[in-house]
Amino acid sequence: MAAADLRVELTCSICQEIYTDPVSLPCGHNFCQGCIGKAWDWQKSIVEDPSCPQCRQRYRRQPELKRNLTLQNIAERFLPTDPEQDGTGISGDMKCSTHDKSLEYYCCEDGACVCVSCCLAGKHRGHRVELLSEASKKKKEKLRKALEKLRPDREETERGVQRLQDLRKDWLPISAVSATERITALFRDIREQLETLEKQLLSDISNQKEELSLKLSDLMEQLEIKKDELSSKICHIEELCNMANPLTVLQEQKFDAFCRAEGADNEGGRERDDIKDPSIVDLDEDLISKTLLTGLAGIVTGVEESIYGQKATDLVLNIKTAHNHVSVSGDRKSASYSHGPWGYPQSPRRFQHYPQALSSRVFRSGRHYWEVEVSESGYWEVGVAYLSIKRKGYQSGIGNSNRSWSLYMEDNNRYSVRHDNKYTDLPHVPSCGIIRISLDFEAGSLSFYELSEPIRHLCTFTAKFTEPLHAAFGVTGDNAWLRIII
Repeated sequence: MAAADLRVELTCSICQEIYTDPVSLPCGHNFCQGCIGKAWDWQKSIVEDPSCPQCRQRYRRQPELKRNLTLQNIAERFLPTDPEQDGTGISGDMKCSTHDKSLEYYCCEDGACVCVSCCLAGKHRGHRVELLSEASKKKKEKLRKALEKLRPDREETERGVQRLQDLRKDWLPISAVSATERITALFRDIREQLETLEKQLLSDISNQKEELSLKLSDLMEQLEIKKDELSSKICHIEELCNMANPLTVLQEQKFDAFCRAEGADNEGGRERDDIKDPSIVDLDEDLISKTLLTGLAGIVTGVEESIYGQKATDLVLNIKTAHNHVSVSGDRKSASYSHGPWGYPQSPRRFQHYPQALSSRVFRSGRHYWEVEVSESGYWEVGVAYLSIKRKGYQSGIGNSNRSWSLYMEDNNRYSVRHDNKYTDLPHVPSCGIIRISLDFEAGSLSFYELSEPIRHLCTFTAKFTEPLHAAFGVTGDNAWLRIII
């Protein structure tokens, strides 16, 4: 077997190096003992069953690793003769294909290993060359410097993976259970309100039906009385008409006025004072529709209040807390970053270190929400803070201590949340310039939403609020601004 083919057979598929302490899996594949151990540790960290990295066969339990002594012996014998191992066999075993001499030099201009003849008379003549050992030493130094840069990146990536794993393991289940309970309770309440509204509408229809029925009964009773009166008159008139004695007929004066009135009706067209019989009997559909729409609107309003809480319509910035690089608009609804200081008067409540400001309104209880339009560039943050938040030093930053909570966005167009100096990057890419902040003081809940289509939940903090809270805002960098909408 050629050396290259043998090396392939003796190479671990994980580290791509010659086997070190090779072990065999039940599926028949071999790996370095350390390599398969690290692979399974990683699989365990992401809650996966152990599997073979080569054929992907999964095991319910981590199988016992069996040392492959035969493979180890072959690998140990191969290593001293392997031309790819630094400093072993390169100059003695590897030959120049042109001059059949040992490769002893490295051409810095062409990046090739060459022999002495290549340097003196071959195509590498006049090129800058180095001994293989010296060139290898320099390259290793460059590789070590590259490692110094790559290792921190890998560590940061590992921390990011760990944060996401923690979110998936700890926060996500709790958040899902909380959301499930909240939505279940919300729909239960909606169904109860719909049932109540249905009963009210059916009761209104029944009451209207009863009222109309009573009116029709009154009309029927009046018509029955009139019918009896008319029947009596008809009978008497028929008797008079059938009498043979003209004197009796002429002496009857009871119906003379009626006959004159009937004659006048026929001649002058006067309307008769009869009881009107309604041809169509309808319920008050407009009233029913209005009650239905009003009831549904009330349910929707209740749902909005249940989700977002009470509107903070009077939310404005407290200029006495604004940093000197924060420009506050006349209506105290907008804040923007300014390089030049605004010359605000000294105040113990004013932020000194970070360009931030608090709201004038204080939240001591209840459920509230407010909406903020934010800039696409620069740094901005929104959240809440205790009035006792420091005004100087690092801990005065929103989210840098246990006295404040914030949603933060940098120029890299990624969200993060901060509290007690702990940062958590969010996976969301901003798609809308309006943020809704929802606060439930008693429940200890602070939620952030992006008012995209549809509305997107970004994050929820849970805490036990022990002091009154103010809405908190921060702007940093050119073109950074925000505006309180409500």
